Amino acid sequence: MKTWLDAWPVFRQLTGNDPLGRGVAARSKATEQVVSRTATADRVVKSVCPYCAVGCAQRVFVKDEQVVQIEGDPDSPISRGRLCPKGSATKGLVNSPSRVTTVKYRRPYATDWEDLDLDTAMEMIADRVLEAREKGWQTMDAGKRVNRTMGFASLGGATLDNEENYLMKKLYSALGAVQIENQARI
Repeated sequence: MKTWLDAWPVFRQLTGNDPLGRGVAARSKATEQVVSRTATADRVVKSVCPYCAVGCAQRVFVKDEQVVQIEGDPDSPISRGRLCPKGSATKGLVNSPSRVTTVKYRRPYATDWEDLDLDTAMEMIADRVLEAREKGWQTMDAGKRVNRTMGFASLGGATLDNEENYLMKKLYSALGAVQIENQARI
């Protein structure tokens, strides 16, 4: 009988140190054994929310190489640990069974997509960048030496940080591009 009474939250509330029933009196054996997903994570990786251009920081909790939880990063001066509903649902995006995790390519005039390995896709991109650079190259313009390409441009996303923008500017300038912009400035 005593064991049964001790298991009853009202009895613990009336006889214990928790008269409002908001603490230990309300906790069951099952509750005592519950452990949060963040407490059992192997590591925490810092990331940025992939949705809008605000750039809210996230803490990604990983266990056994699987994302188990994503939370706002309280160290972020942008979001101070808060996430909007879309940012809060990032874990669902990452772990979705319908998430595309391979490079998809549709050849000209084809009706179906095919999977490519990353090395092949990167080679195709490099070949096309060099071809566009060559086709759009200008040595002279209005009697002045310009040595530039008008074959491609770059428009960076607002979620890129200063370091990423710096590297993109250096890369595209080295390739001869002059049309380099970031949507955060537009």
